[in-house]
Amino acid sequence: MTAFSSAKGGARGLIWSWEIRSVNSKGLDLRLRVPDWVTGLEAGLRARLSQSMARGSVTLNLRLTREEGSAKLTLQKDQLAALLEALRATEEAAKARGVTLAPSRAADLLPMRGVLDVSVPEEDAGQILPLLMEDFEPLLADFLDMRAREGAAIAQVLLDQVAQIETLTQAASEAAEARQPKAAQALQAALRRISDSAADHDPQRIAQELALLAIKADVTEELDRLRAHIAAARALLGEEGPVGRKLDFLSQEFNREANTLCSKAQDPALTAIGLELKAVIDQLREQVQNLE
Repeated sequence: MTAFSSAKGGARGLIWSWEIRSVNSKGLDLRLRVPDWVTGLEAGLRARLSQSMARGSVTLNLRLTREEGSAKLTLQKDQLAALLEALRATEEAAKARGVTLAPSRAADLLPMRGVLDVSVPEEDAGQILPLLMEDFEPLLADFLDMRAREGAAIAQVLLDQVAQIETLTQAASEAAEARQPKAAQALQAALRRISDSAADHDPQRIAQELALLAIKADVTEELDRLRAHIAAARALLGEEGPVGRKLDFLSQEFNREANTLCSKAQDPALTAIGLELKAVIDQLREQVQNLE
């Protein structure tokens, strides 16, 4: 399921900002970008996310910076001495060639790399870690709430699609019943063909062939299984917790029965219903991918 949440916080001379987002995925894919100097932070966040969700491609970003004024400036004397010596040699070389250089200023030298060290006091990771983990909880709660709201909306769409499947299953049952006279005629014609082709008119063989034809035309089992899948889908959608994987499997079973129904139809009306059933089941399968 898709969701997004962000938050800001700060403590102990640090300020930070969180961003967490997710998109659909068959499994759980966690991508964390957090400061590596806070020992245990990534492992803690990863464990907390894994406890809270089962599906989705989740990206979590944490940016940590120092508050202004918390940094300490240190002049690196050795680096400055080397720079001044290089500057002296440059000026002498320029003078020897009749080139006049503009006077150097301290403001020109200080920004040179390595001259002025901007250091920050070492933070105790053991102290900052619990602060960050505590600050993460409201962000996670907001993120999960957004996922839950989307999940509820998707669940309602799925329930509507299951209702359509139920209506079409009933229509298929009625169409299968209505085709009985035609099916009986087709069976009698098949019986005549079998009798004509069987020179010895073996009753056992004729019975076997007729039974085979009857099985190929009978859709009772497919309709019964569709009704069972409908009941199972509604039960799953009424459960608490992740049901996406189970519904994904169930949608495949729906599709299998619809395919068999179409192959056995032998009737334009029943075939049309079977095709419409397949279309709704395809829509169901697409929506199920968005559900945890």
